[in-house]
Amino acid sequence: MRKVLPVAAPVGLLGIGVSFAVSTNLEGAFGAALALSMLAIAVSDARHFLVPNALTAPAFLLGLAAAALFGAKPVVAALTVCLLRALAAALPFLALMVLYQALRGRPGLGLGDVKLAAVAGAWLDWFTIAWVIEAAAMAALIAYGAWRYLLHRPVTAATRLPFGLFFAPAIWIGWIAERIVAAH
Repeated sequence: MRKVLPVAAPVGLLGIGVSFAVSTNLEGAFGAALALSMLAIAVSDARHFLVPNALTAPAFLLGLAAAALFGAKPVVAALTVCLLRALAAALPFLALMVLYQALRGRPGLGLGDVKLAAVAGAWLDWFTIAWVIEAAAMAALIAYGAWRYLLHRPVTAATRLPFGLFFAPAIWIGWIAERIVAAH
């Protein structure tokens, strides 16, 4: 953990600062909590290839609370849309996970990534969810491919990639982008 702290601490502080810069009210506090949650998930996945329930569950519940507090009125409608987005984001990930396991006989996507997709659905609008998934996938492929190339280690069909390392920060960046667009 000592190796991560010199990088994670400033990144966390930056996440908090940017969250409050784009939303100076209570919504900024929710954004700061999202930033820290996504940072913790990224670090966990990078180090252990694990997106823990102890991090995704609070992030999901915070997304529901944010929808109730800052979403459309009435609250029931905001929560319903939030839950529908979470389900719509998670189901394709679940289908991909099951299909890959069935075809290849080994896991290719973890259940943590499926839950992280639900977190994205809880926090983000429809268009942003798609943009975040695409951006995270492209960033993961480019960065991981470059990293493997620099290490002179080929990317094979069995090479593990910590997708949460890219997906989690992309969720927070998507939230930031939505706040910026809403302000203009």
